[in-house]
Amino acid sequence: MTAYIVRRILFMIPTLLGIMLVSFVVVQFAPGGPVERVIAQLSGSDTGATSRISGSPGGDFGARGQLQGGSQVDAVTSKYRGAQGLDPEFIKSLEKQFGFDRPAYERFGLMLWNYARFDFGKSYFRDVSVLQLVKEKLPVSMSLGIWMTLLTYLISIPLGIRKAVHDGTRFDTWTSGIVIIGYAIPGFLFAILLIILFAGGSFFDFFPLRGLTSDNFATLPWYRQIIDYFWHLALPIVSMALGAFATMTLLTKNSFLDEIRKQYVLTARAKGCASNQVLYGHIFRNAMLIVIAGFPGAFVHAFFSGSLLIETIFSLDGLGLLGFESVLNRDYPVVFATLYIFALIGLVVNLISDLTYTWIDPRIDFETREV
Repeated sequence: MTAYIVRRILFMIPTLLGIMLVSFVVVQFAPGGPVERVIAQLSGSDTGATSRISGSPGGDFGARGQLQGGSQVDAVTSKYRGAQGLDPEFIKSLEKQFGFDRPAYERFGLMLWNYARFDFGKSYFRDVSVLQLVKEKLPVSMSLGIWMTLLTYLISIPLGIRKAVHDGTRFDTWTSGIVIIGYAIPGFLFAILLIILFAGGSFFDFFPLRGLTSDNFATLPWYRQIIDYFWHLALPIVSMALGAFATMTLLTKNSFLDEIRKQYVLTARAKGCASNQVLYGHIFRNAMLIVIAGFPGAFVHAFFSGSLLIETIFSLDGLGLLGFESVLNRDYPVVFATLYIFALIGLVVNLISDLTYTWIDPRIDFETREV
């Protein structure tokens, strides 16, 4: 097993390299960029997400960018849309500040070298390091991702097992209807419905509409802090868990049904084994393998991209919203750093899930398999 773990860790290096290379190449051909954002702010035509960021560079650069008279077109300014009439030296200073005075291959190599040392630099448009930004947003995304995944598995696995055991009964039929409806309703639409019903929309005002804690959170006793924390998380977690709950329930049911119909189950029952002994002593290990296989993707999805719309609707400032705004603002250090961090997390969690296979079923031996 040690050799397998070492191979998987070594395999992460070219995987991360490929992810970063493809993303970097795509960015080179994408229209716009941080220099164009600053130019748009100077010309007053920036109405995008950058203009909403506090401390954006428009004010810092405004005094340094001087308009030129006439119709002089410089080779430097002609590279950027809307830069005609701006001082070419000012444009060059922008390129140097953002690192665009270097060729693309040099910038990519420097980025990889820094990321290998977990040096992610500073945000282009916020005077703070990328790691500090991630640290500030992490509690929100951790709260949503961990509790949503835990809630999904605690409900879906027992429900899926019972549906498989009682396949075709009235219980299976009406629970399948609820599961299918839950799967069909988008999480963000269900979130809006919950707000209308329970967060002061049109009916009741039971739950808060924004934030992870109340304004007086620090003054509350510890037990009230716990209640307040989950009180704020209730609606966002339920909204996020809806689709994942339906998927995991059906996955668990189908996995157990496949195992229940196999010959070894009939043999165990013929030997006089009790139903629970057959279910949890023989079927459970085999049926749970496919459920565990879906854990890494579900966890990473909930932890980052899956929470974007929910964070926006409930005004939760987490990593999903940070990544989305960074893409809109062409804040490349934040974009590439979050991509690198979550790609690395995904690879590590995949390795952990493989190791969990061997814990559930010792017959699985990855040592003899290729990566």
